[in-house]
Amino acid sequence: MQGLWLFFMALAVVYLLPGPDMILLLQTGARQGKGAALATAVGLGIARGCHVALAALGLAALFKAAPWTFDVVRLAGAAYLLWIGIQCLRTTMLPSLTSADTTGEKPRWGAAIRRGLLTNLLNPKALLFCSVLLPQFIDPQSGPVLGQFATLGVVLVSVGLLFDSAYALVGAALGRWLQSSPSAQRLQQWLFGSLLIGFAVRLTFVQQA
Repeated sequence: MQGLWLFFMALAVVYLLPGPDMILLLQTGARQGKGAALATAVGLGIARGCHVALAALGLAALFKAAPWTFDVVRLAGAAYLLWIGIQCLRTTMLPSLTSADTTGEKPRWGAAIRRGLLTNLLNPKALLFCSVLLPQFIDPQSGPVLGQFATLGVVLVSVGLLFDSAYALVGAALGRWLQSSPSAQRLQQWLFGSLLIGFAVRLTFVQQA
């Protein structure tokens, strides 16, 4: 397989761009601590793996053949991001992050995984990204295409987890700093909530390429 390093660099550029996944990780880390944010990263990784599998199976072709399916997923994703953003705006103060990482972990981590999974899985642009990017790095002369898809998918998910884990840790550090500043907490709440709502609005009006 040719260009694996170039594929890695392309992914790094994409993962450095601000988006709903990054904002969700920072917001979760700031509000619920490192454990919940890392669990969210796991959910995002699972969703990306699903996108790779769906791209290999040709779901993107279905979006092209039946545009209404793309619109259904797009609007569901926008509604979910809007709900998360509103929940963020409605929350008042940060809980104690020390207790957040040591008590009641299982239900919070499960919810965090689901939140990460749904945020990415309900974004049809992520599926189309996989469908456009991966075939460019596949060479039919280099072996079975599905095997190459699997290799690229593992790289995509692994690189995503590295970046997402970094964002989760940054969010947790931000949360610890915000503990001593109620005004900064309020600013963080409105900033992250408004960004998530903004991503929801953008996704509502985005058109299939």
